[in-house]
Amino acid sequence: MKRFFTTSLLIMATLLGYAQGHGVISGKIMEAISKASLPGATIRLNVGNRYTISDQTGNYEFLNVPVGTYELEVVYMGYQTKKQPVVVQDGHNIVVNLSLEDGSVTMNEVVIMGDRLRGQARALNQQKNKPNITNIISSDQVGRFPDANIGDALRRVPGITMQNDQGEARNIIVRGLSPELNSVTLNGDRIPSAEGDNRRVQMDLIPSDMISTIEVNKTLTPDMDADAIGGSVNLITRASPNGQRISATLGGGYNPLHTTPIYTGAFVYGNRFANNKFGMVVSGSYNNNHLGSEGVEGEWKRDDQGNAWLAREDIRYYDVQRIRRSIAGAFDFKANDNHSFFANIMYNWRDDRENRFRVRTDMELADEDAGIAGGFILDKISRETKGGINNSRNKNRRLEDQRVQNYSIGGNHLLLPSLDMDWAVSYSKASEDRPNERYINYEYEDALEIQQVPSSNDRPIDLVFNRPNAALSELDVISENHDYTSESEWGGKLNFRIPFSLIDGEKGRLRFGGRLRIKDKKRNNIFTEYTPVGDEYASLGGVPTLNWTGSFAPGNQYAPGLFADRRVLGDLNLTDPSLFTSELNPSEFLAVNYQAKERIIAEYIRWDQDFSSRLSMILGARVEHTYINYTGNVIENEEDLSGTRSQKNNYTNILPSVSFKYVPQEDLILRAAVTTALARPNYYSIAPYVQSVADGDDSQVTAGNPALKATYAWNFDLMAEKYFTSVGILSGGLYYKNLKNFIYKYSNRNYTSSDFANDFPGAVNLVPEGESWRFVQDRNGESVDVYGFEVAIQRQLDFLPGKFLRGFGIYANYTYTKSKARGIADADGNPRNDITLPQTAPHMFNGSLSWENERFSARVSANYTAAYIDEIGEDAFFDFYYDKQFFLDANASYKFGKYYRIFVEANNLTNQSMRYYQGASNRPMQNEFYKPRYSLGIKFDL
Repeated sequence: MKRFFTTSLLIMATLLGYAQGHGVISGKIMEAISKASLPGATIRLNVGNRYTISDQTGNYEFLNVPVGTYELEVVYMGYQTKKQPVVVQDGHNIVVNLSLEDGSVTMNEVVIMGDRLRGQARALNQQKNKPNITNIISSDQVGRFPDANIGDALRRVPGITMQNDQGEARNIIVRGLSPELNSVTLNGDRIPSAEGDNRRVQMDLIPSDMISTIEVNKTLTPDMDADAIGGSVNLITRASPNGQRISATLGGGYNPLHTTPIYTGAFVYGNRFANNKFGMVVSGSYNNNHLGSEGVEGEWKRDDQGNAWLAREDIRYYDVQRIRRSIAGAFDFKANDNHSFFANIMYNWRDDRENRFRVRTDMELADEDAGIAGGFILDKISRETKGGINNSRNKNRRLEDQRVQNYSIGGNHLLLPSLDMDWAVSYSKASEDRPNERYINYEYEDALEIQQVPSSNDRPIDLVFNRPNAALSELDVISENHDYTSESEWGGKLNFRIPFSLIDGEKGRLRFGGRLRIKDKKRNNIFTEYTPVGDEYASLGGVPTLNWTGSFAPGNQYAPGLFADRRVLGDLNLTDPSLFTSELNPSEFLAVNYQAKERIIAEYIRWDQDFSSRLSMILGARVEHTYINYTGNVIENEEDLSGTRSQKNNYTNILPSVSFKYVPQEDLILRAAVTTALARPNYYSIAPYVQSVADGDDSQVTAGNPALKATYAWNFDLMAEKYFTSVGILSGGLYYKNLKNFIYKYSNRNYTSSDFANDFPGAVNLVPEGESWRFVQDRNGESVDVYGFEVAIQRQLDFLPGKFLRGFGIYANYTYTKSKARGIADADGNPRNDITLPQTAPHMFNGSLSWENERFSARVSANYTAAYIDEIGEDAFFDFYYDKQFFLDANASYKFGKYYRIFVEANNLTNQSMRYYQGASNRPMQNEFYKPRYSLGIKFDL
């Protein structure tokens, strides 16, 4: 970092003389009527190949322009071209703001754009002029899909699929690469993770109406954080408008699964003050949604003959209230034409209140030697109610309080006609707090004979036996836990930009800068079990209950039946020693608690060079230094703390890249890129904990692995993009990625005391002499090859005859991904050659058909993802898969008056379940149903 600053000072000193006789042209590109900023506009000077692109707020800048008279030309797809003369003076910044008229000429006819096409134009102009391979979604486009959160909006992007939670999109997979291999930023700053053991950002935490633009960067440039092998998703919040902006949304909906209402509201206010020197925009969003699911789960084992059988069946009913609140503010101050400052804040707060009612049936083989031929017997039936204390926050439910907050300040400074600088300092924090989470479980044990009858549908095997009276179930355990996870990050960055071209008359830029990230993550859980002093809660029949019979989404035969009422659980006075005795259960929390500290220092240099008006290049490199300090626990027999382990490590990654952009004609762009990227291991994977569980043949040691290496990838990309004057695109591309040191879960069933001594020298040996246990740990595999292609089309069908047919538009994309992993062994140490990279979906498809005129718009949207492996087991039988999914959504809106629009939305019209299976599709592990969801509302926009 010291060398970086020294070099920067030398360059700036050299530029002092170089800048004489030159000036700067800057300004803003806007819509003529709405005064909305137009990002991604091409602004050209009529001398040589001099051009620039407007940024997210419509601002542009030409550095080091020789004194003289020029003509500016602005080109923007969907808008009429505009020209403006300008005179450059020595040492001055000449400000020229330009307003463009809406409409483009197609087949000798002026096409006036509606709201949807305006948003599409903003997105495609940015995508077209980006130097890297990117997909852009504007807020106008997001609003045309029935998407409540950013995750649901992202699933529309080519090459992206989402993993769901309670029917909402949560974890992002880019080009088949798992969430850990992608990054999510807010205005370019990393969003920390509220997850306890990984780096995933929960995309369902952020409402879609709080984001102005979504950028999905599929190739990186040297000035971007390198930890994004699959891609980097940048969420851009609203910037201060160029005039007054007032918008409000009020809506409601209905969830048939719980027959409960949905409430939604949002507002936006922005304006400029003090002769346009100060701008601000504030926005807020509120969503109160009753969700839930009804599902069946299974756990499969093999007998000694290799036959699969169902060892456990869970029937689950979830009742969830999800409340999202979000506020954001953006402020900017223009001190003068050369210096400006900004500040951004965003605070997201989500409460998940959940009750879960689960009946679990555990089974055993009647004769271990005979296997499934000997039949099955019941081990026990458990009936568990999950909830929370009865107070103003939990309300008899498990409360998951998740918050993500981001704050940043920065500035943009024109130091010389040939040098500008920007800087920013940021702080962000994510937390998940689960206070007073409670469980009460009743069990019935009897060696009843059970028949496992294959089901004719996609549910687990049907169980046929004389089911006992659930009211006879006896109390097993009452527990309460408090889980807390937090991650914070301080960040700082400094960037410089200067003109630098090796070819006369061609544009060239040199960018260089540095970045600092200081991260702190910790998880601190506690778990207590309670025993009633009396026999008031001794049997399920002796407490108030709920009884679910009749209609049940997976099938009425699975209706879960009798459970302790959630209010019984919530009203328990567990702190009264006359009613309950308490005991900590360390096996539930000692191993999972840890603390992690990371410090990342990065420097980069990026050179943009045009070789002609058609061919340009970006060449550069990034260096990232990572310093880690992790602390975890050493646990014997699940609950005995025998000590702590701390581990420090540091490593440096050098990440070169080169990309080319070729424009054979104005509406056709060819791109090629060779880039590098990395993915740091999950926090808990490298936490230095060790835990043993002594349980006969199932004895096991699990451990973190501080020696895990970051995954390093070489990426090769080709992309062709054909743009339509009527605001559309046809694109196709190929990609190949080679990942070194990818991370997978290693399992060894023949782990001995000598193996433990070698792996953990100096630690108390947890494996008895002469015994063979199972050992589980995340480890680095050798390498993975990932390759595929994607195609996309987005177009208004304006070539069709007649006004009605021209109102139709299509949006469709397909992505194919294939992978092959090497360096993975099964539990016996034999190599597995049939493995693909986990969470690599081979087929992904999005499609929608829309119709729009000046007042009415409607859209039907489809999303398909093929089955894919989620987790690699010790052999193929224990591999876990997500099954294929197909979603169908629809929405429509009607504009009345000048400022109002009424809308109606429907999600998951196919009643698509979330299905998960073990090894083969006929061994389902989970099948969870959510039913469709409907919304109706009104929007005001001034």
